[in-house]
Amino acid sequence: MGMAAQTNTNTNKENSKSVGKFLKETKGELKKVHWPNKKELTKYTGVVLTTCLLMTILVWAVDSGIGFLLKLILNR
Repeated sequence: MGMAAQTNTNTNKENSKSVGKFLKETKGELKKVHWPNKKELTKYTGVVLTTCLLMTILVWAVDSGIGFLLKLILNR
């Protein structure tokens, strides 16, 4: 016939232990993270905003250029 249906052998107690272990390990990992201070955060934010602005201008320029070329080709 086929494989017999498998039942879940984990109980609620085992699931809560694994969730507790996961949260404890997550807390330990978060303690290892280097959190930026206010000066670093301001600098990083400026870098991100500047990069976004430059990429926006680049995409706009490429889009406008392709649109202009398409108009030239299609109007012939």
